[in-house]
Amino acid sequence: MTIKLLFFGITADLVGEKEISYTLESALTIKLLKEQLKKDFVKLKNINEFAIAVNEEYATEDYQLKNEDVVAIIPPVSGG
Repeated sequence: MTIKLLFFGITADLVGEKEISYTLESALTIKLLKEQLKKDFVKLKNINEFAIAVNEEYATEDYQLKNEDVVAIIPPVSGG
């Protein structure tokens, strides 16, 4: 199963890419994807939490990914 990962802000800097094709051995939930991303991209551990959007909509931790989903990795945003 293949998904497209889009990295924004600091996540793009930490990973060194803005967009990649990412192969999964099986369908994962968002929660499991986050764990896998922190293993594959060790520098993402520097961020306590990041949001995930799938096909341009925010996804919950229990969302089951599907082949060819477009997954955005969105870092925390602060303002003032």
